[in-house]
Amino acid sequence: MLTINLNCDLAEGGKNDERLMPLISSCNIACGGHFGNAKTVETAVKLALQHDVKIGAHPSYPDKRNFGRKSMKIDIDTLEKILKEQILLVKQTAENLGGNLHHIKPHGALYNQLKHDKEKAEAVVKLILEIGKELVLFVPPKSVIKEIAAKNNLKTFTEGFADRAYQSDLGLLPRTKSGAVLHEKEAIFQQVLAMVKEQKVSLKNGSKIQADFDTICVHSDTPNSVEILRYLHDNLKQENIKIE
Repeated sequence: MLTINLNCDLAEGGKNDERLMPLISSCNIACGGHFGNAKTVETAVKLALQHDVKIGAHPSYPDKRNFGRKSMKIDIDTLEKILKEQILLVKQTAENLGGNLHHIKPHGALYNQLKHDKEKAEAVVKLILEIGKELVLFVPPKSVIKEIAAKNNLKTFTEGFADRAYQSDLGLLPRTKSGAVLHEKEAIFQQVLAMVKEQKVSLKNGSKIQADFDTICVHSDTPNSVEILRYLHDNLKQENIKIE
């Protein structure tokens, strides 16, 4: 039987966290950079433990005004300090409540930069290994950070997006472009099905490219995210694909 990990970015101020948590394998908890504080982190961790969902930290640039979606000029030492504080907030909260931190998924502009910025990627990998060698790092495909993590024996999950269109380099089509975000649940299901069964991604021109994903993200701020995840659950089961 084929398996797939479904993940979702949560504790970002949305109203659906309680409905989304039972439908996912892993959650990425905002931890004060782009959104959140100790209280929102605690609420999310409790929900994750209740539903046996893997707990992840979702650190970002310290930029709540722009929701972490704009690059910031920060020296490496300061960036490491900021990210460490965010990650440890989730880790310590989880441990205090009887759970464990499973993974790290950088957010927004930082996540996109780590695809090609070697200096930042090396700093992030080094930091995660210092926090816990057992941790998993969620990474984009064909990325510099994936290569650096592999060289340093840091386990990674290559991440795909259920609800975003792709370019030929496996980068996401910018949100400013038409068709960048998928909204129809059947189209999203077909994209996920191809990712899991064929290990391929379809491009807008109709061609397909190889793409091996370990985890697939559905964005919680997509208006019909709960409906999308329920549809994925029902239809992946019919295809004999297990969500775990």
